[in-house]
Amino acid sequence: MFAREVGRIDTLGAASHRRRLLEGVTGHVLEVGAGTGISFGDYPAEVVELAAVEPEPYLRARAERAAAAAPIPVSVTDATAERLPFAAATFDVAVAARVLCSVDDLEASLSELHRVLRPGGELRFYEHVASSAPGLARWQRRFDLVWPRLAGGCHAGRDTPRAIAEAGFVVETCERFTFRPCILAAPTSPYVLGLARRA
Repeated sequence: MFAREVGRIDTLGAASHRRRLLEGVTGHVLEVGAGTGISFGDYPAEVVELAAVEPEPYLRARAERAAAAAPIPVSVTDATAERLPFAAATFDVAVAARVLCSVDDLEASLSELHRVLRPGGELRFYEHVASSAPGLARWQRRFDLVWPRLAGGCHAGRDTPRAIAEAGFVVETCERFTFRPCILAAPTSPYVLGLARRA
């Protein structure tokens, strides 16, 4: 389902959000939950190498094909965000784009991202999150009683910016906005796009 929908969602605005997320990225970069590899063509030429992690076999095969056509060097690895197969302080930038909603353990995933980033390294994040409006936030919590079972572990109501700060990152920018590609996406329409730095 994700592979079928990702292109349509891109045309409705996700592609422009992702380009903003990746603007100015340089050096050695990690992307967790790379999906089909749809982002690979958006990375700046200044990226020395991109290590992409994707645990789902079908999506990973699509990402491997996208990596072969990418304008920068890309390797695709079978791994999860909770257990990254990289040494500490390996990367200059880590990218999480519409993936932290669905990791099994958000705290462990952010701890791993913190570990593999060098001191001063950046975490770029683009995620749908818990609403700051109390009514919608309550609806999201009720929605999450069922939605993760139907949508590959996706949670509508995670407070991802707070979790990023609690993981030891300094959140430097965090833009909140609404992105609703269809009416059914209302519970997952509050988004953030931001940059956090490993202290």
